Amino acid sequence: MSETLQRDELHRKIWKVADDVRGAVDGWDFKQYILGILFYRFICENLRDYFNENERIAGDLEFDYAKISDEDALQDFKPGTVKEKGFFILPSELFENVVKNAKKNENLNTNLANIFKNIEKSAIGFDSEDDIKGLFDDIDTTNNRLGSTVKEKNERLVKILQGISEINFGKFEDNKIDAFGDAYEFLISNYASNAGKSGGEFFTPQSVSKLLAKIVTHKKESINKVYDPACGSGSLLLQIIKQFDKNKIEDGFFGQEINITIYNMARMNMFLHNINYNKFNIKRGDTLLNPLHNNDKPFDAIVSNPPYGIKWIGDNDPTLINDERYAPAGRLAPKNYADFAFIMHSLSYLSSKGRAAIVCFPGIFYRKGAEKTIREYLVDNNFIDAIIQLPSNLFFGTSIATCILVMAKNKIDNKILFIDASNEFKKETNNNILSDENIEKILDEFDKRSDKEYFSRYVSFDEIKENEYNLSVSSYVEKEDLREKIDIKKLNLEISEVVKNISNLRSQIDEIVKEIEIL
Repeated sequence: MSETLQRDELHRKIWKVADDVRGAVDGWDFKQYILGILFYRFICENLRDYFNENERIAGDLEFDYAKISDEDALQDFKPGTVKEKGFFILPSELFENVVKNAKKNENLNTNLANIFKNIEKSAIGFDSEDDIKGLFDDIDTTNNRLGSTVKEKNERLVKILQGISEINFGKFEDNKIDAFGDAYEFLISNYASNAGKSGGEFFTPQSVSKLLAKIVTHKKESINKVYDPACGSGSLLLQIIKQFDKNKIEDGFFGQEINITIYNMARMNMFLHNINYNKFNIKRGDTLLNPLHNNDKPFDAIVSNPPYGIKWIGDNDPTLINDERYAPAGRLAPKNYADFAFIMHSLSYLSSKGRAAIVCFPGIFYRKGAEKTIREYLVDNNFIDAIIQLPSNLFFGTSIATCILVMAKNKIDNKILFIDASNEFKKETNNNILSDENIEKILDEFDKRSDKEYFSRYVSFDEIKENEYNLSVSSYVEKEDLREKIDIKKLNLEISEVVKNISNLRSQIDEIVKEIEIL
């Protein structure tokens, strides 16, 4: 089966499960149960296959971890497993064994709650503790959202378990796609699309993620690590793997997210894409006021789609101007628009040979005041590499035409590339997408840095300074006039001919009327 067919089939099945069991529960709220159980199945099968493979290599060709006793598992398999995999699961608590007895298990909801707690407890005291802790907090199987009675809760849980168990992911090594990870991202994107802004702000559409990933890895032989200061569900970080050889990323993936539910989703997403706990570091907290990766910087690749125009404390906290991230510009981002706070934070975390690609609201490129001061700092110090105008309606919940700000600290000349890619899109359902052809056209120009009529210009520092540091793409790249061009002379001749014909027609009508009157 081709990659496209395999992915389409998987998407159809996983959405059917989600749609069938959702019932009266709001989809965006209910996503945690579908995504959580999907994650539970993945880690169970991942651990089972890990044990089975090792035992079969050792000579026991019939070994099946799911069929041994919990006592034997604790004695023979737990030691060393948590250090290697990050967690441990008893055979009786494996997904496949829970599903077998789910329908007749009157305590299913509480049993699942205990299993999730046991998985988290297995990591206590190990290096993976922080990566596993709280992963299942949002999958509350005793919550009344699942039903007002235990029976109703269990009935819905049985449907979820059975529905997910019936999806054939096949052998991982034979899949042309990352089956579990792809299903997970598909669900997140669909829930985000249906939820509008409340969901879309935590998920960057894959076509945009792909462009960002290709920009920051362009012509890179290797990168030390990848970082997203507002990582949401982790989709931007994970897109790097799809566009760049995972083995060339030396120290893994780092991100910070303020929303606890989405923070848990991001960590699950890492596991689901086979990123081991020692290869990612996702933290929860306010990046602007409490950055939690100071000891991990600098980063060779930074990708981000921070929330547009959110409020922050800004100069209400006078000590922030002394923060090493914000101090160099001499001004803090305005209290009503934290966009440049995220940009300055990212710049401070960027390595001397790295590249950052950040999705931005267009207003920050032309507004006056503190934002202009910060633009002056970025331009004067030659940190801005390119600004790319994207098409409208790419993101869930908003039709805004955003931009990508590309920053680097190792530029060889003092120019900025402006690309107007507002017409580079393909219409798909309710949103536009960037097709592979659109992305390649943008990347080709990002590489060539030529002046291309109606599409791009490589602009000098002096021109930008003359233009008072206005960085709007439309200030440098002329829009093509796609209106129909009218030949005035030809039109006037046509009008004269029409008038002449009308005059002749009137004369003929007058003659006919006269003849009638005589009669």
